[in-house]
Amino acid sequence: MNALNIVEYTHNLGVQAKVASTQMARASAAVKSRALLALARLLRENVQPLQIDNARDLERAVASGLSAPMVDRLRLTPKVLETCAQGCEQLAAMADVIGEIIGMKQQPSGIRVGQMRVPIGVFGMIYESRPNVTIEAASLSIKSGNACILRGGSEAIDSNKALAALVARALAEAGLPEHGVQLVQTTDREAVGQLIAMPEYVDVIIPRGGKGLIERISREAKVPVIKHLDGNCHTYVDDPCDIAMAVKVADNAKTHKYSPCNASESLLVARGVAASFLPLIGAVYAAKGVEMRGCPESLAILSSVAGATLAAATEQDWYEEYLAPIISVKVVDGLDEAIAHINRYSSHHTDAILTRDHMHAQRFLREVDSSSVMVNASTRFADGFEYGLGAEIGISTDKFHARGPVGIEGLTSLKYVVLGEGEVRA
Repeated sequence: MNALNIVEYTHNLGVQAKVASTQMARASAAVKSRALLALARLLRENVQPLQIDNARDLERAVASGLSAPMVDRLRLTPKVLETCAQGCEQLAAMADVIGEIIGMKQQPSGIRVGQMRVPIGVFGMIYESRPNVTIEAASLSIKSGNACILRGGSEAIDSNKALAALVARALAEAGLPEHGVQLVQTTDREAVGQLIAMPEYVDVIIPRGGKGLIERISREAKVPVIKHLDGNCHTYVDDPCDIAMAVKVADNAKTHKYSPCNASESLLVARGVAASFLPLIGAVYAAKGVEMRGCPESLAILSSVAGATLAAATEQDWYEEYLAPIISVKVVDGLDEAIAHINRYSSHHTDAILTRDHMHAQRFLREVDSSSVMVNASTRFADGFEYGLGAEIGISTDKFHARGPVGIEGLTSLKYVVLGEGEVRA
């Protein structure tokens, strides 16, 4: 497509989405559930064809020298597809919040005032790598009564086209508009520039990908943006704690998967338990090939761990999102220093405390300024599916209505509704 065609193409997507959004908004809960269940069925019926399309993307990614963590994000394994199908079913089973009226109160004038939950309208989503995001976004769009325009990364174009075709079939089966969910079919980057500059058609933009992409979208968008820039997540091992549990959780938080934004990138350890805890977790990380970049005190303790790969942490390491088998390690005085360190260096995504002290846990929950704060659990749980949202469209570290994993409610708005019986203002 040339530049003019890109402008026309994205304009048409916007017009079609706007028209479809009206029909999506008035769809009944039963119709939306029918579409979601159809999509779950189609995903399970098409595992092999989807993997053939996905293999083309993987082959190109490897040939172009894409890093191993990024290639890993591209894979549509049977397990990934099954999780997508289960997410659709979970959403279908959930109560429909659209049209819900909350907070209805009688006023002295006689009128009753409340708020009704309604769809946002049209959201645009720009994402990289993971093609399963196509299904997560589409399913949440359907459940929340929105229309959406999806623009995946060029590295996943074949996978995304195949998945979008299944979404179109599911919409048609349920009698919903074919343009309710649209995929940008071109890899031309100009399409992104057009999509984020159409406030007459697009109500909100949700970027999901690397920091560079999100910074660009935030800088250039002419419509509101729901975003998080990176995932520098912390696990803090408190004094007192259950050492065995802390080793298990700190291991999972870092090594369960290195590429997601909810993997722990920094390990803080209270001085009172450092000598007991660090050699144990150090041995686990060493066995799994995780490099530890530590403060002088942590390195002195970890130096006795056989086979450990150690390095001195720089100031930048405390800010870093590695997305790799690397973790920063720091010994802190205790809870106060841990909270201060996290609030300074964290990306405000997800941070966890491992403790046996209830008051420490409560302070951590109140004082750590992040979108998800956890007690005695792995940061890897910061996920819409794990939170029971059915799926997520991304993680928001902003402080307006959507914060943390963005599920159905994050894709809705509230409008005031007033019920009267002929009242007039005096």
